[in-house]
Amino acid sequence: MTQPLAILTGATAGATESFVVVPFELVKIRLQDKSSKYTGMADVVKTIVRQEGPLALYNGLEATLWRHISWNAGYFGVIFKVRDLLPKAETSQGQITNDLISGSIGGTVGTMVNTPFDVVKSRIQSTTKVPGVIPKYNWTLPGVYTVFREEGFGALYKGFLPKVLRLGPGGGILLVVFTACMDFFRSIQ
Repeated sequence: MTQPLAILTGATAGATESFVVVPFELVKIRLQDKSSKYTGMADVVKTIVRQEGPLALYNGLEATLWRHISWNAGYFGVIFKVRDLLPKAETSQGQITNDLISGSIGGTVGTMVNTPFDVVKSRIQSTTKVPGVIPKYNWTLPGVYTVFREEGFGALYKGFLPKVLRLGPGGGILLVVFTACMDFFRSIQ
């Protein structure tokens, strides 16, 4: 394993994950909108399909790809490098500590990289598509520029603190559990 390969495999995993999570993210965003009139998850799906068509369940796919690819590439690229910089663990407790540290740093960096894409993704998905009307937030990179131009750099990091408080330590826990599972599966071969 090399750092470029870690980044590539992380990005590939993020891209794959995006195709699975987009409809769920879309439903979540529509339900969380303070002006939402939906009665529940099924109502969101039924309304979107009826008013916008079945492919509308994938509104925000491009932004979700940017969000997941950047987080996973950042996460796996950073943990690879941080693990390399940390002293070699001589005990299982040392391995857990190293994984917590490198995973938490990776989760934090991944979140720093992907938050602007997440902000734009939420704006894209909270907009109901109307035939013949081009939404203000339609594509990710122009959306990032629009937010920056109209609201300033800080707006690209709205919600960053709770997100990094979840994904920073979550990245550490993820790596500890992943390593433990891999060690277990190797031991039973």
